[in-house]
Amino acid sequence: MNLSDSQTASQGPRRISAMEAVLGHLRSAIERGEYAIGDKLPSEAELCRTLEVSRPVLREALRALQTMGLTVSKTGKGTFVVGNAVEDPTFGDYAASDLLEVRRHVEIPVAGYAARRRTPENLDHLAHLLDRMERETDTTAWVAMDTLFHLGVAEAAQNPVFRRVIEEIRDALARQSAFLNELGGRREQSNREHRAIVEALMDGSETDAVEAMAHHLDRVETTLTDIVRPQRADTPLEGGPEA
Repeated sequence: MNLSDSQTASQGPRRISAMEAVLGHLRSAIERGEYAIGDKLPSEAELCRTLEVSRPVLREALRALQTMGLTVSKTGKGTFVVGNAVEDPTFGDYAASDLLEVRRHVEIPVAGYAARRRTPENLDHLAHLLDRMERETDTTAWVAMDTLFHLGVAEAAQNPVFRRVIEEIRDALARQSAFLNELGGRREQSNREHRAIVEALMDGSETDAVEAMAHHLDRVETTLTDIVRPQRADTPLEGGPEA
C-alpha cells in the first residue's frame, strides 16, 4: 500500500502530503475499530514497510495521532490506542478549545489596543516579520515566525501583561500552528490574515484591527474543526471524524 502521493477528494487541487495520507489511514483504522482501545499499533518498521513510507513521515503521523488524543507513545514499548474518536486535540499543556477561548478573549482586544498604541518600531518589526513569513517555504521556520508575529502584536499594545500571556501559551501556539499547517494547508491563508492585521495597525484603526484578528481566529477554529470533524465523501463514520 503506497500512501506517498495522495490527493484529497474534497479539497480539489490541494494535494495532501504522505504524512496526511498515513495519518488518515491510521485514524480511519482506529475509528473503525481495527485497532481497539488498548491495542498496540504495529511496530514502526512494520508500518513503514506496509504503507511504503519513510520513518520520519510515519513518526510525524504518529505524533499527530497523539495530539488528537487517539494514541499514546510509550518509550521502549510502542504506540497504544487510547481513544476511538477525536474530541479536543491537545497542544502542549492546553486543549485546543481552552487555547482558542483564551486567544479570543486576549488577542482580539489586544489588536485593538495595538492599533491605538503601536510605535513606528512596532510597525517596522511586524512588517519585516510578515515579509519574511510570506517568503518562507520551510514550515518549521514559518511556525517560529508565526509565534513571533503574535508576540509582536502583543508588544504593540504597550502592556507587558499581554506579552506575558502570549509568552505563556507560546509553545502551544507553535504546536497548533504546525498542526494546522501540516493538516490544513493554512500557511498562505494565514499570511493574508496577518497582512490584514498589520494593515489595520498601520492605519491606526482599532475597529479594523479587532475585526482582522477576530477573522484570523475564526479561520483557525474553522480549519481545526474541519480536521477534527471533516465532511467525508466516501464512507461516513457514525459520529466519528476522519483526517
